[in-house]
Amino acid sequence: MILVTGGAGFIGANFVLDWLAQGGEPVVNLDKLTYAGNLGNLAPLKHDARHVFARGDIGDRAVVEALLRTHRPRAIVNFAAESHVDRSIHGPAEFIATNIVGTFNLLEAVRGWWSALPDAERAAFRFLHVSTDEVYGSLGPADRPFSETTAFAPNSPYSASKASSDHLIRAYHHTYGLPTLTTNCSNNYGPLQFPEKLVPLMIVNAIAGKPLPVYGDGRNVRDWLYVGDHCAAVRAVLAGGRVGEIYNVGGNSERKNLDVVRTICEILAQELPGRDYAALITFVEDRPGHDLRYAIDPAKICAELGWAPVETFESGMRRTIRWYLDHAAWLAAVASKEYRQWISLNYAAGMA
Repeated sequence: MILVTGGAGFIGANFVLDWLAQGGEPVVNLDKLTYAGNLGNLAPLKHDARHVFARGDIGDRAVVEALLRTHRPRAIVNFAAESHVDRSIHGPAEFIATNIVGTFNLLEAVRGWWSALPDAERAAFRFLHVSTDEVYGSLGPADRPFSETTAFAPNSPYSASKASSDHLIRAYHHTYGLPTLTTNCSNNYGPLQFPEKLVPLMIVNAIAGKPLPVYGDGRNVRDWLYVGDHCAAVRAVLAGGRVGEIYNVGGNSERKNLDVVRTICEILAQELPGRDYAALITFVEDRPGHDLRYAIDPAKICAELGWAPVETFESGMRRTIRWYLDHAAWLAAVASKEYRQWISLNYAAGMA
């Protein structure tokens, strides 16, 4: 039995679905079900006895402690986080509450329970914390990609809150001996992603014939990782990662944001012909503190654990677009009033 936190969100739900498809080990899934947490993501597991869902907050120690006592997981995989830069700019308090205070309370609950385990169970236990490359800050065009030893230099409330949580994970390993593992991944894309992020937002708007809003001049660079490859990396780290270590997970797919949008337009023109999708590209006012470039060096996880991404950027994007085209009902269900208000707040005023 493993405990997954944030397992109804984009990456967490993909991980839970993938985990149960790969084997028979049960999952307890703790999720607060905020706007991006969606039980519809887990619909295929509705009648699967291996999946136990619990609604709750990682910051609620009583809830976490009760789950630990009842299910005695051999590992925890922590995906729970507020995770969108733009939302953190408009409302940083929730990011501090969940990513810092929530992680602290989760660690305290786990530390108390883990400390009382029999020796063999305590030695075998693992706490895997899933984080982001944004903790490392911004790179120049010619800078070397982020490695596990790159100094933290977060530039947004979101990345600062994730950097803080990473520091807490490190501290609990070094101070208390909690057997932790940390992964820092690049930009994920794939099925089930809430349409506030770049890739699903472009797909959804393009299908509807709406403007495709691109911040600034679209030259900001990100490394793109298909979510299925990320799930495989997390499994590999959980199975064989060295306790206390950090593993950077990247897709070897650096792309300018504008090129990402153009690729989506090209694939959609093949999958759903009849419209000039590229003509919908609209440049909007850049967001505050927009980091220029992220890039990940995944050499450590490749060398130590034999992991490498399977999908290329083009193959992963084609799979992603096909999924959104085939899941109109899912899209309709998440297109809530809150989502529409968020789009208006972030993009409509800056249309140019």
